[in-house]
Amino acid sequence: MPKQSAKLDIGIKDKSLENLPVWCKLSDCNRRSALGFVGKIMAEFNIEPAQRIKRLPPYLFGRLNALKLAKRQQGADIIDLGMGNPSDPVPQIVIDKLCEAAQDPRNHRYSASKGIKGLRKEIAKKYERKWNVQLDWQTEVLTCIGSKEGFSHLCLAMLGPGDTAVVPDPAFPIHNYSVALAGANVISVPLGNDEKFLKTIAKVVEHLYPKPKLLILNFPHNPTAMTVDEGFFETVVDVAKRFGIAVIHDFAYGETCFDGYKAPSLLSVKGAKDVGVEFITMSKPYNMAGFRIGFVAGNKNMLDYLATIKGYYDYGIFQAIQIAGIIALRHCEDDIIAQNERYRSRRDVVCEGLSRIGWEVQKPRATMFVWAKVPKEHSGGKGSIDYAMDLMEYAEVAIAPGRAFGENGEDYMRIALVENEQRLRQAIRNITRFVQQRPIRKAKSGKKD
Repeated sequence: MPKQSAKLDIGIKDKSLENLPVWCKLSDCNRRSALGFVGKIMAEFNIEPAQRIKRLPPYLFGRLNALKLAKRQQGADIIDLGMGNPSDPVPQIVIDKLCEAAQDPRNHRYSASKGIKGLRKEIAKKYERKWNVQLDWQTEVLTCIGSKEGFSHLCLAMLGPGDTAVVPDPAFPIHNYSVALAGANVISVPLGNDEKFLKTIAKVVEHLYPKPKLLILNFPHNPTAMTVDEGFFETVVDVAKRFGIAVIHDFAYGETCFDGYKAPSLLSVKGAKDVGVEFITMSKPYNMAGFRIGFVAGNKNMLDYLATIKGYYDYGIFQAIQIAGIIALRHCEDDIIAQNERYRSRRDVVCEGLSRIGWEVQKPRATMFVWAKVPKEHSGGKGSIDYAMDLMEYAEVAIAPGRAFGENGEDYMRIALVENEQRLRQAIRNITRFVQQRPIRKAKSGKKD
């Protein structure tokens, strides 16, 4: 006797329904039960991210950004000094060249991932002109889609599970996050710029097992604006060679200097190219932050590792932007000087204003930031993140809490010099009124009928 196929008996006698899917033949009661079962399965189904995402610490700027958006939607005029996002214009000659180059169809194609020849040559010339460093543009210079992209991908190219990198605390967040995203571990050391700081690094590298693979430095420093002088990097190179550790130096603010200060380049030290690389950017000196164009120079092997990663991930920067970058490097030195004078003037406004209300601040000689310590009597014992929330809520001023940059940033605030002097003075007035427990604006008086 032939075996019969199993059938689902749902008790429907109407022959016209026989060819419909089973789902359509269910009674209302059965359909609700089935929907409940499917809903339970869907509720239990969860798409998990990779472990590298889970390893990332909480994004401490999230609460601040959400509050800033909510306040602005309510009509508040938030003075935003939280992010180092230049607000001044790019030199007009650069814009003109960008528009011209964008009209050429030859620039619409994929570009070279390493960067076009002319641009890399100009970076080599800049290093020789400003820091007396000789670079082979073919093997020792590489363009990045902003220095942040290059930095992140270099960590991915050099680090993996079981590796460690030494990072000072506080630090620009990507210096820690890039290491974590690569699956490696961060060893934090308290930030410094003296012999004690360098001895601490040497001790960590010498005694830690497995030996750290990378040392990440950043001078002039973000967020603290700390600087170093000639001679500092000689010891760094010596430590790197003695213990076999590679060095990445983030030199993003190397040209944003005041009061006659000239930031030294890691690569200006003899033997530096044997142990490390240096990242620079066009975002800060030329206000080209949205263009996303930066560079890395130095050790050939490290650049090859980065080029390998970038060869898989991207096709380089839009060629019209690279051509505009050549014009900036060739012709806009005076624009850098003028921009630095704007930052110096804004620095003075902020430092003098905060000093008057009792915040502990030193005038930085580089970067576009002021790093200020808030007195306990002002913060009321609150952490810097909560205090930054209060400043935005009640003073309508957004600044970056020091804790967002590391444990050693607690009790400090970073103020970005990205508004004009008038707006900066208004921000100081608002903070002063908040500290004095006064409203930031007079209440509107209503007329009696």
